[in-house]
Amino acid sequence: MNFWETLYNEVIGFFGMGSLINMFKSGDYRELLTLKGIIGAISPFIPLLLIIEIIRSAAYKKFKVEDYKVPFLIYVFNRFVSRFISIAAVAFCIGLFEKYAVFKTSFTWYWLIYGYVIWEFSHFIYHYLAHKVRILWCLHSTHHAPQTMNLSVTYTHFFLEAPYADVIRTTICILAGVNPPLLFFIMFIDGTWGAFIHVGENIMKDGRMGFLNKIILTPSHHRVHHARNPLYMDTNFCNLLNIWDKAFGTLEDERKDMPPEYGITRPMNANSFIDVNFGEFGVLWKDIRHAPGFKNKLLYLIKPPGWSHTGENKTAKMVKRQYLEMHNRLKD
Repeated sequence: MNFWETLYNEVIGFFGMGSLINMFKSGDYRELLTLKGIIGAISPFIPLLLIIEIIRSAAYKKFKVEDYKVPFLIYVFNRFVSRFISIAAVAFCIGLFEKYAVFKTSFTWYWLIYGYVIWEFSHFIYHYLAHKVRILWCLHSTHHAPQTMNLSVTYTHFFLEAPYADVIRTTICILAGVNPPLLFFIMFIDGTWGAFIHVGENIMKDGRMGFLNKIILTPSHHRVHHARNPLYMDTNFCNLLNIWDKAFGTLEDERKDMPPEYGITRPMNANSFIDVNFGEFGVLWKDIRHAPGFKNKLLYLIKPPGWSHTGENKTAKMVKRQYLEMHNRLKD
């Protein structure tokens, strides 16, 4: 396979247009009446929306190369590494845990509702732990490093995060009886929506989406999730259904008087591929190296980001509490 053929295949793969091109070449469009065909037709939506977003930002003279450079580099890197590990992780979990499922489901509309509720629970668990366990935050922080919000952020993940996330989500869903084909369909829906909620203001100025903001998690909710404002930190862990954020008290609406400030709280170079991917690991290593005793070194791995053996904690919970105390004092 020569360079141009490889490039062509990668471009087609990025846009998810393989199925549509094959149908166009064959002239047989009956597949559009099948689930596989529908998925193939929807797959190009997010990449094409990203291109429109870039064109619009350029037209309004708001385009900045640095907003897209690192996400693009991470996407290219992960394209050749992470996807293979993630596919293997999902297959391994299905093969290992399917026989232990509490019961069996089928690919029907009512089991789709059940499956999606379970999927959102499993996503909440993975996402919550990614913010509350320091070593897992090192994997997840790459996704929060961009200091602007646009659709390229959806491709900005540390290469080991997807496998770790899929192990947790797949294991919970399979043990809860979610049928594997149904699980893959849910993953597709959730992946498409999960990408869309990163849409930037160049496409959607107000991400609340009207009445939908009360029913589901919208781009506005996800902008809050990516914000480092004290009030917004560690909120909105679900992806589409907000039931588990409501159940666990982590749902936070965007305030009109508090625009999101994107990025993570530590000083960093958001335009550095190395810092975005490995910066948190470097900071963690320094904390472990300077911590006295084995217990404290271990605690740095499993305690929330911001925890310190000195007691000078700057966890999201502490920062939010201090902010609210100060806000209440000023209000009084």
